[in-house]
Amino acid sequence: MAGRTVRNRRISSRAVSAVAVAACATLVLAACGSTKDDVASGGGGGDGSGKVGVILPLLTSPFWQSYNDYVPKMAKSEGVDALKTVNSNSDPSQQITDINNQLNQGVKGLVVAPLDSAAIVAGLDQAERKGVPVVAVDVAPDKGKVAMVVRADNVAYGEKACEYLGKQVGSGKVVQIMGDLASVNGRDRSEAFRSCVKKNYPKLKVLEIPAKWESDTAASKLDTLLNANPDIKGIYMQAGGVYLAPTLQTLKSKGMLKKAGQAGHIAIVSNDGIPQEFDAIRKGEIDATVSQPADAYAKYGMYYIKAAMQGKKFKTGPTDHDSKIVELPGGILEDQLPAPLVTKDNVDDPQLWGNTVK
Repeated sequence: MAGRTVRNRRISSRAVSAVAVAACATLVLAACGSTKDDVASGGGGGDGSGKVGVILPLLTSPFWQSYNDYVPKMAKSEGVDALKTVNSNSDPSQQITDINNQLNQGVKGLVVAPLDSAAIVAGLDQAERKGVPVVAVDVAPDKGKVAMVVRADNVAYGEKACEYLGKQVGSGKVVQIMGDLASVNGRDRSEAFRSCVKKNYPKLKVLEIPAKWESDTAASKLDTLLNANPDIKGIYMQAGGVYLAPTLQTLKSKGMLKKAGQAGHIAIVSNDGIPQEFDAIRKGEIDATVSQPADAYAKYGMYYIKAAMQGKKFKTGPTDHDSKIVELPGGILEDQLPAPLVTKDNVDDPQLWGNTVK
């Protein structure tokens, strides 16, 4: 996920018997996947009106701060009556409480960025019982009923980081600072990076820091790792929003922060696409990041919740906005939005959302 600071608290999740959106084989659609012309009524009817609750995982990351800023703008552009966002403050149990509070306020739809892929099922169960559709943003649930998951391909994040470091470093030790493995995002990025290195760059040795989207954990464990391995040649940060500052500070404190092109430079690739990462690329402090689309997350989160409130459903396949809808285990549909690799060659591209925020 985009970086999050999740405390070591987990709640038990209940099994949900109903699967999410089916493969839509019974829908009469002209083509697969389109979010405009190829949508069919799912039987729920309705005009898409009613209040929509929007629940954030946290607001300590620049990524989620940007997403939060985009939500009211995109809600207005998509004709969604969104309530003021609710911040679950990195607490999975609080997020379930937040969902229940929104349901008790009579919302007709929910857009939720899950903190924990398993724990969120309890909240999805509550929403399903009340007949309230849910769109998940950034993180897919392990199971449960959602109208759509709006998310980039997190496997591709890990693979892009692997390919970049593999070509830049070639051989030697590289570190991946992982996210929370209770989140499908952390699992996808970690396993994809690990598998890609093993398959394509066997001369690289991967060292791992399980940091749970926590900046303090990342800093302390990186410091310890560098003491034992001063010959590190590359770092993959799975969330620049929480790992960028502590990583650069730790390297600087050890005299290991060398600019790109200088002897001893440690190649660094990140995930998020926040303005701070772009500035670090321009300064030569890091080399690349994968731009996770905060603007598109907000836009299509609003689009899909309105469609779900109208009883519309979707099929797998290409969309009309340069993405692809895929089916996850349990029949859950996910719109995988594009997430480009950003380097010094394209860091000033005005189309990147990180260059549009102030």
